[in-house]
Order: sequence, then C-alpha cells, then structure tokens
Amino acid sequence: MPVNSSHREEVPDLPNRLGIEGIEFIEYATSRPQALGQVLERMGFRPVARHRSREVTLYRQGGMNLVVNANPDDARVSATVDGHPVLSAVALRVRDALQAHRRCLELGAWAVASHAQAMELHIPAIHGPGASRFYFVDRWQEFSIYDIDFTPIPTVDPHPPALAGLGYFGVVQYIGCDRAADWIAYYEHMFDFRLLPDEERFGILPKGKLMRSPCGRFLWQLIEPDAGLEHDATPECLQRIGFGTPDVGAAVAALKARGVEFVESSRLHPEDRGALTRTALESVAFELVHQDA
Repeated sequence: MPVNSSHREEVPDLPNRLGIEGIEFIEYATSRPQALGQVLERMGFRPVARHRSREVTLYRQGGMNLVVNANPDDARVSATVDGHPVLSAVALRVRDALQAHRRCLELGAWAVASHAQAMELHIPAIHGPGASRFYFVDRWQEFSIYDIDFTPIPTVDPHPPALAGLGYFGVVQYIGCDRAADWIAYYEHMFDFRLLPDEERFGILPKGKLMRSPCGRFLWQLIEPDAGLEHDATPECLQRIGFGTPDVGAAVAALKARGVEFVESSRLHPEDRGALTRTALESVAFELVHQDA
C-alpha cells in the first residue's frame, strides 16, 4: 500500500536531557604555559584574556575557547609529568548548569569540589576520565563566564577569526583494553551521546568507536590499545582535540606556513579527509577533519 510521507509519524528528537549545546572551552593543564602558548599560536589561537586571580590564560580563535591552566595550586597542574601539557577539562554548554550537574550526580557521577574565591563564578563540574573534568556552563551567549573571571589583554582583538574555518570537531579519548562497552554505556547514560555505526568514519584516523553528542555539534572518539600490543601503560585520558575545517588542504597549507609540522608517511599523510600534526612538547597533537561549512 502506498504511503503518503506527509502522514507518516514524526521521529522524535534524540534525548538531550542535559540540554547540551556544544563545547564552551577545552582546558590544558601544564607547568610550561609559555611553551604551550607558542604551540597554540602556531595553530591560530591568540591569548585574549587572563584570569583575575589564577595563572590561567584564555586563548581563542573563531568560536573556539581554549584555556591554559598553569595555576601551581591546581593538583592537575602539579601532577603533570615533567610539565608536559595534558587535556584536563572539557566544558559543555548546557541550558541550566546546576540542573545538569545535579542530574549527573543522581546518575552516579562524582562531584568536583568548588574552589571558587570571592567574586569568582562557581562552575559546577564532575570527574571525567583520568584526572580530567567535565564542566557545565550556561553563561555563554550575551553574558559569558569570562566577563567575570578574566581580564582582557589590552590591544588584543578579543575575537580573532578562525584560521581556515577551524572549529571544534571532537575529542579523542584513550581507554583501557576491552573498556569500550563500559565507556559507551557511560556516555549514553550520562550525556545521551549516541554510538555511530562502524562504517561512519571521519578523517584519516578511523580507529575505535565514535559517538555523537545529542546536540550533533561534536563527536567523541574512544580508542583502545592495539590488539597486537602485549602491554600499553598509557592511562585512560583525554588524548587530543579534533578540529573541523571545510578545506583540509587549505588548512594544512596555512598551518605549515606558520611552522606547524604534520605526520607524513606511507601509512599516514595529509589528504582531503584529514591530517595529523606532529606531537609537540611530548604530548600535544591536533587532528584536522573535513567538515562541511
């Protein structure tokens, strides 16, 4: 029997019970902020503001905010090995930060104790993989968290344009052997992420499992150790950031002109689908992924 599409049932939107609307900022912890800052500036970021009371700097390009935390009183900074930068936090934009935080605690998340000082905003957070954190931010439109906690750097454009249309595409997380099912269940249960089919892949590093955020604005990639390795001492952690760009070739050319080096071998080299930067400071690498504008 023919079916009139106008009378079909509407498929409901995927659940998004935390009201996630994208990534507000990603944070690095390091005791070498100047060295990391040089790496970020080569990638197109610019320092635009400094925290009023902590050794924390806000970098930005286009719609991406990236925080460098070098505050010596932060345990995540003091725990870095030889000062090598580590991805220490991802802040999610949500409709109601306190409500999102409360829901995660009800689902079994571990709260992060607040250390906000006088005249500082309290940004609710839960513990993430390794020593990382997930923050919840609901002040990101007309009024932002940076208006209170940060002081703009004089003479610097507070909204530098994105290089080659770069934007946050996703985050890569390293997980333990045979831990994919556990982490998939965690992100489905806690954040309403959705597992993508294995044939749906992006970029030039298609390993692991891919999950899409409920808002559809970023991906999360879970990667287990190679099956052939007898032992992998890498702890579970946030490993690298993926940037989307409408033209990978143009982005690679622009970044090479700024001194960024890319991995090029018989098995891995920049191409239309994506590219991978060479690791800087022993731990910092970025992935470029083709993304339609």
